[in-house]
Amino acid sequence: MGVRALLLLLLLCAGLAPPATGCGPGRGYGRRRHPKKLTPLAYKQFIPNVAEKTLGASGRYEGKITRSSERFKELTPNYNTDIIFKDEENTGADRLMTQRCKDKLNSLAISVMNQWPGVKLRVTEGWDEDGHHFEESLHYEGRAVDITTSDRDKSKYGTLSRLAVEAGFDWVYYESKAHIHCSVKAENSVAAKSGGCFPGSASVSLADGGRKHVRDLAPGDRVLAADERGVLTPTDFIMFLDRDAEADRLFYVIETESGERLALTAAHLLFVESRGNATDGLGGMTAVFASAVTAGQKVFVTGGPGAALAPVGVRRIYLESRRGSFAPLTASGSLVVDRVLASCYAVVQDQQLAHWAFAPVRFSHWLSGLLPPRGKGAAPPAEHADGVHWYSDVLYRLGGWVLDGHAMHPLGVSRPSS
Repeated sequence: MGVRALLLLLLLCAGLAPPATGCGPGRGYGRRRHPKKLTPLAYKQFIPNVAEKTLGASGRYEGKITRSSERFKELTPNYNTDIIFKDEENTGADRLMTQRCKDKLNSLAISVMNQWPGVKLRVTEGWDEDGHHFEESLHYEGRAVDITTSDRDKSKYGTLSRLAVEAGFDWVYYESKAHIHCSVKAENSVAAKSGGCFPGSASVSLADGGRKHVRDLAPGDRVLAADERGVLTPTDFIMFLDRDAEADRLFYVIETESGERLALTAAHLLFVESRGNATDGLGGMTAVFASAVTAGQKVFVTGGPGAALAPVGVRRIYLESRRGSFAPLTASGSLVVDRVLASCYAVVQDQQLAHWAFAPVRFSHWLSGLLPPRGKGAAPPAEHADGVHWYSDVLYRLGGWVLDGHAMHPLGVSRPSS
């Protein structure tokens, strides 16, 4: 319990920190910050200060991608005219990369032009299909790039490294005097998806008996969830921990014997019938990762308003790409989606620990409920833009440092058994 207690202490302290330190303009929290002074990276420095292929950075190596492999479709060409690609092989390989890498690179290109007018970002190495890098290099997956400035002014490389960090690369290394190495998490990794989500078209059961697409949830909505005994109860929708309306994501689809189909990401927690006396905060239930659910296990399904939750067997599990990615948080830490009871939490396989970690958010929601109602014509509360909520991001980073690795979902998406 020592590790858990320490983690909870850190998480609670993080939750009580000023919100403006964790989010940017447009999220509806705090004031717009003044641009901060950039601190160049030192030669051989890397950020974050952990090994590249660990949970807190870009995650584990998932296997080499070749032009003939099925995973080749994960790579997308980058034709951004604001970026110079060396392409010494003359095959266009340096332009190929994962979508996440492409997004971060394009963002960095803008920062470079703003920092040094007339200078562009230059990519010397992208996806490697020729085996020029060390074994298990992320270049083989299109998740890494080596960069310089177009003028090849080495005095700029320390600042270029910092700009890469600010652009959102998951690991930045001032590797040599000749270039900066940057990499990102895998597209299907838990880290890249910030844990657990449902597709936008998923249907949430409301407390009044109605249903609503998860993408349409708004503060003030009352949804169906379960209390600590596993009994259906209404609860408040508080906010989205993560949302992206446009992204296509890979979801695990849990199909039940009675016909329900619940889609959720690999690291999202789902309640299954407890084996023996093991429970995780809800009577007769335990929370497991969606990617760990197997055919024959029982999930909990509701027949509608007034009906109790009933255990129903899982018929099969399969992968499916769907549009949108939404992670709703409720006051109870659970909700009914597509008639199946699911957790609001992910990444850490411990429903109680996750629920405690979000206690500051629930407390803040409770306090806001004590305030006088807004006057007529007052603007509704601002919602954060697409992306990961600052508090979720803090929890994830702290969890990667403090929690034992076995408690967290392994990076990457393994194939389900059907």
